[in-house]
Amino acid sequence: MSRDGCPAAAVSPRRRLLGMLVAAWPLGAWAARAASSPSGAESLRIIVGYTAGGAVDTLARLVGTALARSLNQPLVVEDRPGAGGNLAVKLMLQSRADGRTLLLAANALAANVSLYQPPPFDLERDIAPVGMIGRVPVLIAVGADSPLRSLSDLLRSARRRPHQLTFASPGIGSTPHLAMLQFEHAARVDLRHIPYKGGAPAIADALAGEVDCVAVNALEVVDLARSGRMRVLALMSPRPSAVFPGVPTIAQSGYPGFAASVWYGLVAPAGTPGATVLRLNAALRQALADPAVRRVILGAGGEINPGTPGQFRQWLLSERARYAALIRDESIRTE
Repeated sequence: MSRDGCPAAAVSPRRRLLGMLVAAWPLGAWAARAASSPSGAESLRIIVGYTAGGAVDTLARLVGTALARSLNQPLVVEDRPGAGGNLAVKLMLQSRADGRTLLLAANALAANVSLYQPPPFDLERDIAPVGMIGRVPVLIAVGADSPLRSLSDLLRSARRRPHQLTFASPGIGSTPHLAMLQFEHAARVDLRHIPYKGGAPAIADALAGEVDCVAVNALEVVDLARSGRMRVLALMSPRPSAVFPGVPTIAQSGYPGFAASVWYGLVAPAGTPGATVLRLNAALRQALADPAVRRVILGAGGEINPGTPGQFRQWLLSERARYAALIRDESIRTE
């Protein structure tokens, strides 16, 4: 396999499949770069640390459109992938702390201060939390033609073939990667991780049978599961979801207390005036009440969890501590 996890012999079919996935992305209606606004208004800029068309980018456009409408500003979404999201954080921190530049953050914001050494930023000193958006389950899925029909099948195969059964993820240190490490520890199995540069190529190779399974954000596979092209083996959410009927959680499958999800929120550079942060938080709460936003997040089995900037700050700090322990205990290193 190549460094991005793509078998050389399967490049052409995989690229065709990846193109189909991007073309069929269910949230394409929010791909426009700007919301309607008065002429001359300064843009609201939302930076994303991942590739265009992925879950974080699409959520930024979805929530950003509603947020910009509430603020009566045009919207610009800027994708700056690289270094596990750190390039986007750096760009945000270099921006003026005036409330016009935000980062759509996910779990990596809390994990990267331990995953990368020296830490690329200081979570308490450099970041002004605006508010949480919500959480979406991580799940384990396979292509429809996979011989793995259940989580039990996956575990039996993994125990029969230690370090041979492969799982794809959006990358080293991504939330699905770290969640699978937790699962391996809980289930006492040894899987082989194949990191990709985003969820879409990982899903494409799972569909093509180039990897045994994929750990990914539910937003990215919900339509594929509904169409029958993918089979979801297990949810890592704390509770079952009506969106994935009949699919057990890891906790239900013999590992009580197990839970993993991708969370999202908006942050600004430190130094953003408190009144501005509160205004943005109020606008975010209004955006999260938008029916289009709720339909997409809830439709993937997710939860919408608006709160205050202070509550989001406490969440970030608790997640920082949790990931620091996981990364230390599992000896996770970036390449």
